[in-house]
Amino acid sequence: MKALTPSELQAGLKDLPRWVERDGKLCRKFEFEDFVSAFSFMTAVALVSESRDHHPEWTNVYGTVDVALVTHDAGGITTKDLELAHAMDRLACVRNPS
Repeated sequence: MKALTPSELQAGLKDLPRWVERDGKLCRKFEFEDFVSAFSFMTAVALVSESRDHHPEWTNVYGTVDVALVTHDAGGITTKDLELAHAMDRLACVRNPS
């Protein structure tokens, strides 16, 4: 797998308006009503991530989940990261539709 070029990344971000590139990683902050909702989201993402063998860097404080995606083997952001970002957005909508 090869890291995306800057123009490929910008094209991919058009469908991911809440995601930004920061320090070579694809980043987003998810906010939930409470810890249980945030942890439920993380559990759902963990199952998807494991099935794709592609795991996020993330932290959780109460109802907030900060995510950074990067494909370390490729040395940058790849289509695997964009695909996982889309999956995370869908899972967040199911758990936090507002």
